[in-house]
Amino acid sequence: MKKIIAFSFFFITTLAAWAVSPSGTLPVMYINTNSAITSTENYIGATFYIDALSTGYASTGSASSPIDMKIRGRGNSTWTDYDKKPYRFKLNSGIKLLGMPKSKNYCLLAHADDQSAFLRNTLGYKVSQLMNLAYTPDRRAIELVLNGEYMGVYFLNETVRIDKDRVAITKQNDNETDPTLITGGWLLEIDNADDPAQVKISEGNGNTARFNYKDPEELSSAQTTYLTNQLNAINTAVYTADKNSTEWQNIVNLDTLARFYIVQELLDNIEAFNCNTYLYRQRGEQNIWSFGPVWDFSNAYRRTSQQFIYQNNQQAQVWIAEIAKFPAFQAKVKELWVDFYANKYPLLNSHIDNFVSTMSTAIATDYQRWPAYGTANAATARDQFKARLTERATWLNDQWTKSSAIDNIGLDNTAPAEYYNLQGHKIDNPANGLYIKFENGQASKVLIK
Repeated sequence: MKKIIAFSFFFITTLAAWAVSPSGTLPVMYINTNSAITSTENYIGATFYIDALSTGYASTGSASSPIDMKIRGRGNSTWTDYDKKPYRFKLNSGIKLLGMPKSKNYCLLAHADDQSAFLRNTLGYKVSQLMNLAYTPDRRAIELVLNGEYMGVYFLNETVRIDKDRVAITKQNDNETDPTLITGGWLLEIDNADDPAQVKISEGNGNTARFNYKDPEELSSAQTTYLTNQLNAINTAVYTADKNSTEWQNIVNLDTLARFYIVQELLDNIEAFNCNTYLYRQRGEQNIWSFGPVWDFSNAYRRTSQQFIYQNNQQAQVWIAEIAKFPAFQAKVKELWVDFYANKYPLLNSHIDNFVSTMSTAIATDYQRWPAYGTANAATARDQFKARLTERATWLNDQWTKSSAIDNIGLDNTAPAEYYNLQGHKIDNPANGLYIKFENGQASKVLIK
């Protein structure tokens, strides 16, 4: 009897899954594979087509003329812990999918860990765009049918890679040895798990900092040495006792770091600088490291108390807690935030409303398919998310418009006035112009005539 009951439960559950059909409100991607997708390493053969329905996008392929692809799983916990799985796929040649720039490389993100009406990554990517980071991955909400089975709402996402339409830097060859060519074309990811494709350094606080090298994919000894030296140089400059030093800004682009950081703080993304954090460097000795693009916000708004992302965080974050002590970084964050809060932040609530309005039917259908993961009530999730955003932005604005730009770390209230230009560099003898002035623990913008 037990076996019959177990079989019946399995049959009913499977039947319920197969009974759900696409909502008809989003483009539908149909994928048929030659075998089961069981690995995040090995691609298998498959075909696909996209029916854009009446969404305004162009369809790609058709049921009678599908397009060849190769597909595999992707992710770590998102692959192992959820039945709604994410995927990565590549095409034989570049294709423009749903209006995105032509490419051969895409991924399908399930966001099974987001019960906030898929708003975590949606908002994170929007804030990145409004903060004018050089590149924010493009994405489209779709519904996926895999081997005839409705799999729910997915996001057809650009992957982070070096390309003229993505991270627009010169691509570096694998196993390069020419010293003039290994200065750039670097795309790295800060990660929290061991991986063979990593360079590791000992951070100034004693933690091991791990960097996945996404491009190039295979390193010569010359490349390994160059990259290790670069990362150690950043580490040494960041952990200097003199927080008025600007040495680290000769290696790291202050503007890109501050913009990237603000995005993570507004979303209270506690995984930032611990994993899914990218940095890149263009070729040439004169170039320095930039932060971005953004990627994963699945851990946004998981805490209830208000604090900076580097405070009371159990996840080992690389460099950011130490960088936050530099007055130049504080000044740049404050400068960017004041403009963003006044001119860009007011756009976010309507963006959230429009997204949920467009997605609400598909979100409900996704919940039918995945009641353990999905959003039961999109309107309630929307309102809760907006309240959390307002609370976070108000708190940050309060912190970043106080006497110091962040939290008074490293400021000497008895020190003479110091001046920084708007790029964050200390100016000993300021001429006429606009500066950030630090005096008696106060940070202010001043115009010298």
